Amino acid sequence: MLNIPDSPHPRIVIIGAGFAGFKIAKKLSRKKFQIVLIDKNNYHQFQPLFYQVAMAGLEPSSILYPLRKAFQKNKNVHIRVAEVQAINPLKKRILSSLGEIYYDKCIIATGVVTNFFGNESIEKFASPLKSITDALQLRNSILSDLENALMTTSYEERQGYIDIVIVGGGPTGVELAGALAEMKKYILPKDYPELNEKEVDIYLIQSGKCLLPGMSEMASGKALEFLEKLNVNVILDKRVTDFNGRYVKINDGTEIKAHKVIWAAGVRGESLEGIESNAITKSYRYLVDPTNKIIGYEHIYAIGDIAYMQTVEFPEGHPQVAQVAIQQAVNLANNFIKNQSKPFKYKDLGTLATIGRNKAVADLPKLKFYGFTAWVLWLIVHLRSLIGFKNKFFVMLNWVWNYITYDQSLRLIITTAKKNKEPVD
Repeated sequence: MLNIPDSPHPRIVIIGAGFAGFKIAKKLSRKKFQIVLIDKNNYHQFQPLFYQVAMAGLEPSSILYPLRKAFQKNKNVHIRVAEVQAINPLKKRILSSLGEIYYDKCIIATGVVTNFFGNESIEKFASPLKSITDALQLRNSILSDLENALMTTSYEERQGYIDIVIVGGGPTGVELAGALAEMKKYILPKDYPELNEKEVDIYLIQSGKCLLPGMSEMASGKALEFLEKLNVNVILDKRVTDFNGRYVKINDGTEIKAHKVIWAAGVRGESLEGIESNAITKSYRYLVDPTNKIIGYEHIYAIGDIAYMQTVEFPEGHPQVAQVAIQQAVNLANNFIKNQSKPFKYKDLGTLATIGRNKAVADLPKLKFYGFTAWVLWLIVHLRSLIGFKNKFFVMLNWVWNYITYDQSLRLIITTAKKNKEPVD
């Protein structure tokens, strides 16, 4: 058992502490409910800035927030660090790595994971970017390969170490490409003067005909223009078919020699055992009704990226962005508090993407623009969205320092020693 005390109030178990899970837990934390928040980590992660950790622009701690600190004044909120494995809807129980727990209402907010589309070779060798661990591993890989390149006399082998391929032209891929291009321009000449930065090639491969497919034609065009000015090799309407750790294969028959592929080409859900397949989409997201209740199940809800809600405005489900997750969390929390069934209605506040220093694109409901103004707006929105004054302060400090000095000071290769310790009886 998860050792949760009995309570006279209804027990709501929330699985996942991402944007959706964290928000609904906060909304319900001072109401007459017993909240059990389960996550495999003991912190909330600010996913939009993972790429800056990977590019050595931010410390990992500045985009994380401890769950127990967030809820330390809420005695009705219980945090458990565990992995949920299954749900028993008939008995209203959840099975986790720490044991079982009973629920009155269950909210699944587990988010999504990287989708490699069944390609085992790509899954084995490519680098995803869906967690802080992924970001740190990618940072270590980039910096380690630069060190290896210094010791390589063969031009072809050196290219394998210094060239990087990014797959996926959505916001993550575009932002990564811009950050890498700026690292190449501003950092490599200072830190690695023995390397010729002009030899470093950054590839961004998008299977569609345009970048940022969820944004406007203006945003897509300007993103392409900005990246090309940064000397990023943008390849459109082509698909990566394989990667063996040394060569990237494209569906037109060409190959690129690179040791690093950053995979930002798709996501899928991780459905739990106990939910029938007729309530799950092909991308393993849960089909939900307008109140975020999973189709065919009482007392089980899904919110955020894992939820698939079809509406007239969004026949293929809502975009998998933070604002949808947060708004669904607020609507469901209000339904619980007021004992109502108000359907969810998404209010599009706009979409932003940055392509580097002074370069960004903004699609707002009534206005579309790009350049320095969009970049400042991107900074403000992301800074305000961070949790905790300390995080906001240190992120702002890092950004100001990077802007003034054209440098980041976090280029550290940090690995942990692995020790196999057997318990002694």
